[in-house]
Amino acid sequence: MLAVRAIVRKISTGNSFWFVAYAVVAAFSTYFCMYAFRRPLSAATYEGLSLWGVDYKIVLVTTQVLGYAMSKFIGIRIVSEMTPERRAKTILAFIGVAWLALLLFAAIPYPYNWFVVFFNGLPLGMIWGIVFGFIEGRRTTEMLAAGMATSLIVASGAVKSVGQYLLLAGVSDFWMPFATGGLFVLPLLAAVWMLTKIPPPNDLDVANRAPRPPMTRQQRFALFREFAPGLLALIGVYMAIAAYRDFRDNFAVELWAALGEGGNPAILATAEIPIAIGCLAIVSAAMWIRDNARAFWLTHGIVFAGGAILVVSTMAMQVGLLRPGNWMMVVGFGLYLVFITYNTMLFERWIAAFRTVANVGFLVYLCDSSGYVASIGVMFYKNFGAPDLSWVQFFTRASYAVGALTILGAAFSWQYFRRRYSGSFSR
Repeated sequence: MLAVRAIVRKISTGNSFWFVAYAVVAAFSTYFCMYAFRRPLSAATYEGLSLWGVDYKIVLVTTQVLGYAMSKFIGIRIVSEMTPERRAKTILAFIGVAWLALLLFAAIPYPYNWFVVFFNGLPLGMIWGIVFGFIEGRRTTEMLAAGMATSLIVASGAVKSVGQYLLLAGVSDFWMPFATGGLFVLPLLAAVWMLTKIPPPNDLDVANRAPRPPMTRQQRFALFREFAPGLLALIGVYMAIAAYRDFRDNFAVELWAALGEGGNPAILATAEIPIAIGCLAIVSAAMWIRDNARAFWLTHGIVFAGGAILVVSTMAMQVGLLRPGNWMMVVGFGLYLVFITYNTMLFERWIAAFRTVANVGFLVYLCDSSGYVASIGVMFYKNFGAPDLSWVQFFTRASYAVGALTILGAAFSWQYFRRRYSGSFSR
């Protein structure tokens, strides 16, 4: 505890190394712990169970995602308007509600417990934006956000591995999610306490990256109307990549089993580590680009490259140049390259380049709310529109479609915002 207090004193005096290290650990740990209350549900297969003729896992995942999607719509307002002093208590309250929902899921017998997972997803969808509020608007935001965003990659696999080990130890499919969350309660409390010690952006941060005030309803609508074509293109890309990522994440157990890695819980976590390292290195490097407009154009190049990776690697797998297990990792790198760029630097640099009144929370939640609607649609399509396709066949086709949409959307957005930027700053 004394060591932690010493570090807190150092970050308060503006020591950049200690500040970055401390803030990354705090943000990463908080969001990592959140996953322990969300993703363990996907670690079980609920084999042989169904409801209304639908596989029970699909029912549960869809219901949870419905809650998560609604949370993103609610978060457009709550996150964009939240003041700093409310953040920590709100994080703990929201995760507490999600954990209570997992307790009810365990206590209520099948098949009457499906609806409570909606209330598990409902509060959790706002955690990212609230945590990001502690670190946005800084000269080091890319590095801080990249460190935080690695939790998006590794946490899901890690907590599913914990869940599978609990299943192997004899915990039932229904009690396992609640038990997994219980293992992370104390780490969560410590991580949120660390967040509260992060100082606000200093004067140099504000001058370089623009202020990030809470936004009113009128400001949100005005911003969207002004940049609608470009924002709609970016939202379209995110819808595709978020649905693709969610499918890969929710059905990772089934996909890896089909690829010959069934019965190996560790693969769910270890396969994501190289992906996290690669994405962290690329996004963190952008911090050294001081020109905000150049950094914003670079984000489009990264998104374009992510889409190309999905298409090219899938072609390579189908012609035998890439082993299926390696393909699963490569497409994971491509999708997270896009996903992490959106959630860390794309909107951060857009706001700074255009000097517009906005905050990252509002823009990310515009994308997220749409993305989870797409995710629900994909799961229903798999169950009712393509029931005869195997998990791998469906995922292969999705890789081509999502890759192509990502490439086209990134190209349109780049052209639109280049034209708007030239027009705004040439006068």
